[in-house]
Amino acid sequence: MNTALLEKLRGLKARFQQLEASLADPEVLSDPVRRRDAGREHARLQPLASLLDRLERALQTEASAEEMLGGDDEELRELAREEAEEARREQAALEVRLRRFLLKPDPRDARDVYLEIRAGTGGDEAAIFAGDLFRMYTRYSEARGWKQEIIQMSEGEHGGYKEIVCRLAGKRVFSYLRFESGAHRVQRVPETESQGRIHTSACTVAVLPEAEETGEIEIDPGDLRVDTYRASGAGGQHVNKTDSAVRLTHLPTGIVVECQDERSQHKNRARALSLLRARLLDAEQSRLERERAEERRSQVGSGDRSERIRTYNFPQGRVTDHRINLSLYKLPQIMEGDLDGIIEPLRQHMEAEQLATLDAG
Repeated sequence: MNTALLEKLRGLKARFQQLEASLADPEVLSDPVRRRDAGREHARLQPLASLLDRLERALQTEASAEEMLGGDDEELRELAREEAEEARREQAALEVRLRRFLLKPDPRDARDVYLEIRAGTGGDEAAIFAGDLFRMYTRYSEARGWKQEIIQMSEGEHGGYKEIVCRLAGKRVFSYLRFESGAHRVQRVPETESQGRIHTSACTVAVLPEAEETGEIEIDPGDLRVDTYRASGAGGQHVNKTDSAVRLTHLPTGIVVECQDERSQHKNRARALSLLRARLLDAEQSRLERERAEERRSQVGSGDRSERIRTYNFPQGRVTDHRINLSLYKLPQIMEGDLDGIIEPLRQHMEAEQLATLDAG
C-alpha cells in the first residue's frame, strides 16, 4: 500500500478514536442528533480500526524479517524469507478490505425507502407488469426481512397496478435498492394476444430514501395544501365512513402525495408528509448530482427515471441490465425475487469505479 493511502487510513482511525471519546461525552449523549450521527460513524469505522491494527502488525513483521535476511545463518534467513512473504500476503488481503473504507460513504445507504412503481407505455400489459415488479420486490424484501407498508395504489383494469407506492423498512434498504430507479422494459406475449405477437411495455421505478426527521428537509406549513377525502375500499362492514385519506400538495414544487392506507387521518397525514419529504429530498439530490459531474461519473447510470435500465425478455427467459451489459438466463427466479445476481454486480461495479477514481487521485 502506498504511503498516501496508508496515511488516509491512519487519519480515519484517529477519527474513530475521537468518536469513541465523544460517545462518552455527556454533551454529545444529551443531543439525540449528534449521538445518532456519531454512533453511526463510529460503527462504520470500527472494523477499519481493527483491520488497520492487523496491517500495522504485518508491516512490522515484514520489517523485522527483512532485517534478519542480512544475517549469516542460512536457516534463519530462510525462516525470515517465509515470514516476510507471509506478512506481504496478509498485507495484500488486508489492503483490499481497507481500501473500501476510503470510499466516501453515502449517508442514505442505511435508510428506509419509498418504492414507487408506475405503469408506462403498454396500457393494460404495462399495469400487469407493474404488478409483477411489485411482487418481485415484495419477495426480495421478505427474503431480507424488511417490513413493507403500502401507502397508495391504483389498480389496473385487468390486473396489476397503474401506480403503487410502498414503504420498505429494514437493514440498509437503500443500499440494496438504489440501482432499481429507472425504466424497466418487458417483452412478452400478452394473454390477450391471439396471434402470439410479442409486445413491449414499460414501467418506471423510483426508490426514494426517507429524509431524516430533523433538519434535512424542512417544510413550511404555509407551502402545503391539505385535502381530505373518503378512502376507497371493498365496502361492507369495513367501508370507511370518515374522510381519513389525505392528499398533500407542495405549492412551490407542485408535488402531490396521497395516503389512504390507515384508518386514522392523523396517521395518513404523517405518512404522506414523510413521503413528501422523501420526494423533496430526491429532487434536491438530483439537482446536486447534476451539478457535480465528477461524482455522477462514479455512479452506475444516472438514475434518471426515463433511463432504460433493464429488459425482461420472457420468450428467451432472459433479464438484461443495460448499465453493465449483464444478461442472466434465470428470468423465473428473478421474478420470484432472486435479485442478488443483479444487485451484487451493480454494487461491485460502482465500488470498482470509485476505487479506480481513488487510485487516479
